[in-house]
Amino acid sequence: MTITLENTRVKLSPLTLNNYHHLIEIAMEPKLVQYSPSKIDTPEDLRLYVKTALEAQKNRTAIPFIIYDKEKQMYAGCTRFGLINWHNKVLHIGWTWIGKTFQGTGLNGEMKFLMLQYAFENLKFDKVEFRVDERNIRSRKAVEKLGATLEGILRKDTLMLDGFKRSTCCYGMLREEWDTLKHTIFAGFKPFT
Repeated sequence: MTITLENTRVKLSPLTLNNYHHLIEIAMEPKLVQYSPSKIDTPEDLRLYVKTALEAQKNRTAIPFIIYDKEKQMYAGCTRFGLINWHNKVLHIGWTWIGKTFQGTGLNGEMKFLMLQYAFENLKFDKVEFRVDERNIRSRKAVEKLGATLEGILRKDTLMLDGFKRSTCCYGMLREEWDTLKHTIFAGFKPFT
């Protein structure tokens, strides 16, 4: 399943082994994914990261995207739908990283809007989840700003690259909450075209 989500600000295209090279420089930014168990800071690590995402896509459990900021006319990072459970109609939005140049510019909100809109309105899923390292206050606030509800914390559930065992905050958003959120929090956002 390959899809493209796009509005006037951002374009989310399928991430592939033919376009990931646009992200190499961004992936090498220091501490870009310090709260992630993934290693992406060398071209080889980034390629393996993309291959893993594409393998999950082949198994219908992920849909990875490369992010293009139309305002800056530059590639910005990547994100994906993951842990897709077609039977229970639940998926995760995550594996998101954007370069420091794009952080705090509204780009993340625009792309999350497109992804939520697609998950609830096109795929007709019942729930979208977000998982965030408990220490990552910036990302937690961003997810809360989207209107997601903190449902609990999985204590020491993920082994990080440095050997630290992180705790993970679990956020969720339900389809029946989407209509309200779409007309309040996301009122100024552009739908996909």
